[in-house]
Amino acid sequence: MKLEVGEIYIKDIKLDKISKVENGTLFVNKDEVTKIVLEDEKLKSVQVEVARPGESIRITPVKDVIEPRVKVDGKGGIFPGMISKVDTVGEGKTHVLKGAAVITCGKIVGFQEGIIDMSGLGADYTPFSKLNNLCLVIEPVEPIEKHDYEAAVRGAGLRVATYLGKLAKDLKPDNTYSYETKPIFEQASMYPNLPKVGYVYMLQTQGLLHDTYVYGVDAKKIVPTFIYPTEIMDGAIVSGNCVSACDKNTTYHHLNNPIIKALYEKHGKEINFMGAIITNENVFLADKMRSSDWASKLANYFGLDGVIISEEGFGNPDSDLIMNCKKAEAFGIKTCIVTDEYAGRDGSSQSLADADVSANAVVTAGNANIVINLPKMDKIIGMLDYTDKIAGGFEGSLKPDGSIEAELQVITGATNELGFNKFSAMGY
Repeated sequence: MKLEVGEIYIKDIKLDKISKVENGTLFVNKDEVTKIVLEDEKLKSVQVEVARPGESIRITPVKDVIEPRVKVDGKGGIFPGMISKVDTVGEGKTHVLKGAAVITCGKIVGFQEGIIDMSGLGADYTPFSKLNNLCLVIEPVEPIEKHDYEAAVRGAGLRVATYLGKLAKDLKPDNTYSYETKPIFEQASMYPNLPKVGYVYMLQTQGLLHDTYVYGVDAKKIVPTFIYPTEIMDGAIVSGNCVSACDKNTTYHHLNNPIIKALYEKHGKEINFMGAIITNENVFLADKMRSSDWASKLANYFGLDGVIISEEGFGNPDSDLIMNCKKAEAFGIKTCIVTDEYAGRDGSSQSLADADVSANAVVTAGNANIVINLPKMDKIIGMLDYTDKIAGGFEGSLKPDGSIEAELQVITGATNELGFNKFSAMGY
């Protein structure tokens, strides 16, 4: 599959009477966005706000971040199985509003949502402070179950991102990038002298509201399978997660997976990038054993010399991570795992809940337990109701002056395990 991704750079967002992109500015009709959100009868109201880099704004509780994209040429449409029909994507041309994002907010599972600061110390820890964000603070019709609320908000965010993405369909990109992965035997023969490397992509699927969707299917219902990396860039995988904000993969992360991009950059030079294997993270031991068996079996079947394995979440998923690593190594496949750490506020506790001697090549996204102090912001998009309850917060986290003392894990994307962050650790 070959995909061309054309990037249209967005430098600002403004609310206006007509939605359009002009001279690097994304103009958005607030009334049209509101109508799109409220298509779902489970939703009562939406507050539409703009947050720009450097502004004194705190966004919380953040549910998801989504980048607007549109298929220009090729089969299917963006977010297949969720917004578009269930056609295989990943080929043709796709345009992206680069520098813009849709952020959904709401009291879905208050203790599992996150914070994005657009300026100050907190902004340094999240990549989303660098984007021009259209924020949707969405309230449901009561009474409503949490999972119904999440599904409605998820759909609203994807619909709005699709609406904005279509504004880029006929625009000339500022830059175009090409990505290609050929069928397995053809790909293997292209660079016979380079090591064949694949990517084992672990998806959070550990129960209701801990979900990831593949072509619209709840990934807890799948067994590990091969997927073209370009399919992921076209929205084949979307987030449905209400897990700790710091290391959840938002939909934006899936669309812009930096591991995939890094492997493509080295493709044909240092490695032969063969593609991706998606696998789920499970609750029960039997399911963990099945999925790790299948993931390693596929890696061996494709004749891979090495794999990168990325985790999503922490604690229980650490066992899935180590199983995937251990079983791949048993086939003689070299592994490198990407994770973050929960090593205590002083960094002296055990970093992962599981370990094995085979996991001897590790990239860390940092320790989520370190305590930070976030200054007061002039404007809040959303509400501060759950500040003390968000994972990483504690009683008294929200100070009377509006500042926040909490662990790093309250910040959306702070220790993302795809490496989509600026935080790490050094060994001595």
